[in-house]
Amino acid sequence: MIEQVLNRKNLFKAYRKVVQNKGSAGVDDMMVTELFSFLESNRNSLLTSILNHSYVPKPIKGVEIPKSNGKTRLLGVPTVVDRWLQQAVSQVLMTKYELTFEDHSYGFRPEKNIHKALTQALKNIPVCRPLGLQRRIIWEYQS
Repeated sequence: MIEQVLNRKNLFKAYRKVVQNKGSAGVDDMMVTELFSFLESNRNSLLTSILNHSYVPKPIKGVEIPKSNGKTRLLGVPTVVDRWLQQAVSQVLMTKYELTFEDHSYGFRPEKNIHKALTQALKNIPVCRPLGLQRRIIWEYQS
């Protein structure tokens, strides 16, 4: 499977996805805009270290982001290179496992998210329940 992950087309597709997603710099302060030139200079040694089992991902940068209720939550930000490699692995794994998921499985899947899961869950609530319950569920979810 590592050959599929490190396949040139897969890595290029992962690169495009990381650039498209933008995102912040990790602990190494490398911006997404710097990834191409970094990979031009370091791709071979990076891939060799992966094949030799000597690659070690960088630590995750913790960033507190504000929530609507005034509190904050901690967000982990990997380096751009680690996001690129994670995306490459994810693409290969997705082709292997996506077909085995049920239609009603919403976690960490393309085109599925918590909003779509909630919408489907509300459709599954029997009509005989008071509409107030649905409104309360939506209000609690949005808080």
